[in-house]
Amino acid sequence: MDKTPPVKMTDEYLVSKLRLVPDYPVKGIVFFDVTNLFKDPECLEEIVSRTAALYRDRGITKVAGIESRGFVVAAAVASRLGAGFVPIRKPGKLPFETVSERYEKEYGTDTLEMHCDAIGPDDVVLVHDDILATGGSSAAAIALVRRFSPRAVYANFIIEIVDCPKVATLPEDVEVTSLLRLGER
Repeated sequence: MDKTPPVKMTDEYLVSKLRLVPDYPVKGIVFFDVTNLFKDPECLEEIVSRTAALYRDRGITKVAGIESRGFVVAAAVASRLGAGFVPIRKPGKLPFETVSERYEKEYGTDTLEMHCDAIGPDDVVLVHDDILATGGSSAAAIALVRRFSPRAVYANFIIEIVDCPKVATLPEDVEVTSLLRLGER
């Protein structure tokens, strides 16, 4: 029988589980891969628990996850909060009528889409993704959600890369939280 004591889930331990992939998806970019956090059941539980605790008393009715790594934690947090899950996807991936938002990223442009009936004016929405780096996809996701005029919008990330040059800034009136902040001086 394994008598190994449980690992203390410190920020440092979670960071140690990240995989850094140089030159992905293009040369010059260092990709922060969170899949090692997801495949470790204790790390995944810690991330979901910490995120749900941050929003437990905010009246969240929908959690919108940004494709694709944002889906993992967003769906689990939605379940913990008794909220619905809304996927924010790349073009052509949703089967019903959509609304879209185009955005700049550090190596080109892209588009995000949501179903046209995903959010209502009485919703309180948490937008979630794995990483906040340049801000492009996050700002686009928030703009997309705001088209539905929900009562409130929050944004949460597993990791914020603080010293990454921004291509877009997030709205000042949206409260942003990150479980881990990397690159602070």
